[in-house]
Amino acid sequence: MSALFNSKKYYGLIGYPLTHSFSMDFFNQKFGAEKINAEYLNFEIDDIGKLMEVISEYPELNGLNVTSPYKQAIIPYLDELDETAKGIGAVNVVKIYKSGKNQDVKLIGYNTDAIGFANSIRPMLSDKMKSALVMGSGGAAKAVKYALNKLGIESHTISRKKSFSTITYEELTKSMVHKNLIVVNATPLGMYPNVDACPDFPFRFLTKDHLCYDLIYNPEETVFLKRAKQYGASCKNGLEMLLLQAFASYDIWTKGHVE
Repeated sequence: MSALFNSKKYYGLIGYPLTHSFSMDFFNQKFGAEKINAEYLNFEIDDIGKLMEVISEYPELNGLNVTSPYKQAIIPYLDELDETAKGIGAVNVVKIYKSGKNQDVKLIGYNTDAIGFANSIRPMLSDKMKSALVMGSGGAAKAVKYALNKLGIESHTISRKKSFSTITYEELTKSMVHKNLIVVNATPLGMYPNVDACPDFPFRFLTKDHLCYDLIYNPEETVFLKRAKQYGASCKNGLEMLLLQAFASYDIWTKGHVE
């Protein structure tokens, strides 16, 4: 490998597509401001099976963030999961360990989405908010439900497909929405570049007592949040969650734990 990799540490993001992500800019600005000899790269791979190719090509790669659609698909490729990632069943951070003469690779998966979400939503919670509706059933939704449970809040999964553990959008009634004062969009609907998309949620049932949280941060205000505001709901996007999980990711890569 060229001298480019002699001392610089590398980190990166894997997912597909990656046009929506601000992670590369965030980390490279952080590295520049703090004079850290490191670089963050985007690895847009169309198959999670290409993970080891990326790791082989970049021997100074120390850690990865994982985004859609690989937060669950990456798990079989990892050697170990920390307890939070096990509990959630999804991974958004990978720490890469190399040891021995042959630089044998060991991959450990973590989840900082739950930390970021919990710390972001906590200041907005009121005593009346006892339960939540979580739209989506992927890795991000699992992290949200895990975090809500840790905060003592019951949650229900809303999905387009009916199953024993989900409620469909068509089944949402006025009383159900009134009972669940937290509504979270953990789907990619509305994410750049498909900014006109929106979950098929019955916004007319929202009140000023509701908190609507969208994990999407690009665009800053999704159609979901715009429509929720029209009914008086408090709203928040996922930018702070992104930043908080990013700080936690860096702690894992450099210290092996979240401080």
